[in-house]
Amino acid sequence: MSTSQHSRFAPDRGLTGRMVTTMFLIGLVYVGFTGLLIVLLRGAWPLIVLISGGLFVAQFWFSDKITERAMGAHEVTPEQYPQLHGAVDRLCALADMPKPRVAVADNDMPNAFATGRKPEKSVVCVTTGLLRRLGPEELEGVLAHELSHVAHRDVAVMTVAGFLGVLAGAITRMALYGGFVGSNRNSNDSNAAIAALIVPLVAMVVYAISFLLTRLLSRYRELAADRAAAQLTGRPSALASALTKVSGQIAAIPTRDLRQAQPYNAFYFAPALSAREAAGRLFSTHPTLERRLEQLEKISTELGR
Repeated sequence: MSTSQHSRFAPDRGLTGRMVTTMFLIGLVYVGFTGLLIVLLRGAWPLIVLISGGLFVAQFWFSDKITERAMGAHEVTPEQYPQLHGAVDRLCALADMPKPRVAVADNDMPNAFATGRKPEKSVVCVTTGLLRRLGPEELEGVLAHELSHVAHRDVAVMTVAGFLGVLAGAITRMALYGGFVGSNRNSNDSNAAIAALIVPLVAMVVYAISFLLTRLLSRYRELAADRAAAQLTGRPSALASALTKVSGQIAAIPTRDLRQAQPYNAFYFAPALSAREAAGRLFSTHPTLERRLEQLEKISTELGR
């Protein structure tokens, strides 16, 4: 989970430690949840193992394609977007890392995201709204931010960590509505009733733990990406300008469009939140704009010395 050996993005031990801890804790909770289901639903344990394992592998293997399609991204060529590809080429050469696929999403909301299980299979996407609103240096700052996610491999960790909580809920629904609870002939009605009560409660706890752990990791990884991008480009002010501009413009996007984008906030450069929603940050996927700008200002001072 560390930065690629060939990347010049500054390694971040704090990020690596948090990724390892998050994956360990969520994995531990998930294994315990699966074990509980096997104990309670003895007659259906082969199906539970098969479904949980199959869905997990499929999500990890096809996470980039799933995310791209959900966010309306399509791969573009250098002939279609020469300036965008040129910026990615320069940054990849500067970071000494493999060039990811480049995609664009036809969306007026100014934003960007990166996804992929490893640098060689990653994709960096920007929206048409972002391309229209940012200058060349601001765009490079945003792209460097997204490339740092790829180099540090935290995109894959977020994808897996977030999926485990969703998977726990999916298995629970299948167990309850698929008739597995109480289907064992050796179990009596009271055991079935207990299983029907315990399984949803445990699933909610698993989801809550996964939710909180991924939110804590998500906020830190955004600060880490800002820091790595500013240090790589040497222009923290350009990234700060992009952050300010993007955050202000997103607040003006219609609420309906923001709600459609909110399920993918953990992947975005800036969260799809209205001005009112931005006030409540307890469970936010991103640190506050003020916190991010404060860090960039500090880096700017350090580079000036």
